[in-house]
Amino acid sequence: MLDNFPRGTICIEDIEIGMSRHIRKIVTDRDIEMFAEVSTDRNPVHLDDSYAQDTIFQGRIAHGMLTAGLISAVIGEQLPGHGTVYLGQSLKFIGPVRPGDMVTARVTVTGIDHSRRRVTLDCACTVDDKPVLTGEAKVLAPSRKFD
Repeated sequence: MLDNFPRGTICIEDIEIGMSRHIRKIVTDRDIEMFAEVSTDRNPVHLDDSYAQDTIFQGRIAHGMLTAGLISAVIGEQLPGHGTVYLGQSLKFIGPVRPGDMVTARVTVTGIDHSRRRVTLDCACTVDDKPVLTGEAKVLAPSRKFD
């Protein structure tokens, strides 16, 4: 991964509307193979070059949930970070991610409910500044009051 913010925790008391964090990662063949093994999703569009050539993608693509996992990484490691609990996630897959693509996964705070420690995050992944995934996450943020 390149050009990432530091890992850690931003407590609910310090989160502000508009805060944003991101990671960048090149998706490799190994990433796709490991995701297929862990998820048991062995769809040949992800693993078989000749099969994938005859699909609408005209080549292999990464699993959509592998790309979505990069959003989870930003939320769990940076914003809000360690101690965050996922409450929900919506996703819209807009374009394919191919082996070798550099994916930028970004989350931005769009809503905060301090009394319930709830944070709403706009989520997006891009390849070459083109959107490949959008969505929204709702999370329970860590608090200094519960250390």
